[in-house]
Amino acid sequence: MRIAVFGLGYVGSVTAACLAKLGHHVTGVDVQPFKVERLKAGLSVIIEKDIDALVAEAAAAGRLSATDDPFEAVAEADAILVCVGTPSGPDGSVDLTYIQRVALQIGEGLGKADGRRRLLMVRSTLPPGTTEKIIVPLVERASGGKAGGRFGVCYNPEFLREGSAVEDFFAPPQTVLGAMDEWSFARAAEVFEGVNAPVVRTKIAVAEMTKYTSNLYHALKICFANEVGNLCRAHGLDGHEVMRLFALDTKLNISAAYLRPGFAFGGSCLPKDVRGAVRLARAAGLRLPVLEAIIPSNEAQVRRALALIEGTRRRRIGILGLSFKEGTDDLRESPIIQVIESLVGRGFTLRVHDENVALARLVGANRQYLEEEVPYLESILRPSPKDVIEDTEVVVIANASPRFREAAAHFGPGHVVIDLVRLWPGAPPACGEYIGICW
Repeated sequence: MRIAVFGLGYVGSVTAACLAKLGHHVTGVDVQPFKVERLKAGLSVIIEKDIDALVAEAAAAGRLSATDDPFEAVAEADAILVCVGTPSGPDGSVDLTYIQRVALQIGEGLGKADGRRRLLMVRSTLPPGTTEKIIVPLVERASGGKAGGRFGVCYNPEFLREGSAVEDFFAPPQTVLGAMDEWSFARAAEVFEGVNAPVVRTKIAVAEMTKYTSNLYHALKICFANEVGNLCRAHGLDGHEVMRLFALDTKLNISAAYLRPGFAFGGSCLPKDVRGAVRLARAAGLRLPVLEAIIPSNEAQVRRALALIEGTRRRRIGILGLSFKEGTDDLRESPIIQVIESLVGRGFTLRVHDENVALARLVGANRQYLEEEVPYLESILRPSPKDVIEDTEVVVIANASPRFREAAAHFGPGHVVIDLVRLWPGAPPACGEYIGICW
């Protein structure tokens, strides 16, 4: 394919050179003459492992060149990749000045070019919704054509690390393509043919948010490791050894475990251990802002659930699930208990069911917790999900018991269902209204 890459900064330079290595004919586009001249001469404009040889080889083979004429580049291209910078503004917002300017140039170029359909692919990091709500309308206005007609649209987040960007380009964890239609997806997949990675299609805004999420998590991991290291040092321990052992667990620690949006955590371990670690740090004169924020963040999710329930303006509330996790009767610090306490205190009528919570057999810490925190529980417990559903207007799914999924047969058109665990990952159940806590 003939590909134009707008923006010859870090991402654009690596992208252009690597696409040329794949066999495409690539033209880099930039407003800075220095970058254009260097690339024309077969010289890299950035310092990065392996990039010099790639640029020199591709330029010598006639597969990589550069221009400062955006209209010429668009006219010759089959695919147009946007890699211009999106820096922070003074208030922390994303500055879209450069990408908006380029969108108008690309649109004007499309308006002047022949009528064959071209692919517009955005790789710049953008807030979700930017491609569809800002970039595409600008290109449409300047070109006089419509997305899906004159041009296809795809958002492709890049996952390049400085120092290993070339390696990351050719072997990323996945190639994410947020495509507007089948034609755009097929053409975008052709651009990356030869890259060693599974291709995943999704919505454009989801692809944009995936890039943000990756960077947020990377930043969080660095701060987490640093705070653990600081805590270890304060107690005479080797933080590197602790994190090495921590990372050996790829079932729970370095894995997809616990990375599903939903309700707050509870149980006998996580709350007390977070509080304990924060207390250890303070005893050593340390402040650990990330770890200290965990409990407040968890409490905010409990308040969010409560606000969703109150927002229905219904008074008869059913709760399915009491324990913090399905398949257990552990009620200690179960977040739904906090919700129940608040609702009862505000005069709501509650009906509750959990197949694993039988008051007659609860013993030890569980029984003591209930007697102290929810002494009225016996009066609101019901023997089955059906009994709860038929006597309430709002049904809250508080853990992922399979029985609750089956109970959806009892929902009627007057029921509001608030799902805290995404019990129905596909189509939501038939009911009056379905609300997910964060989806």
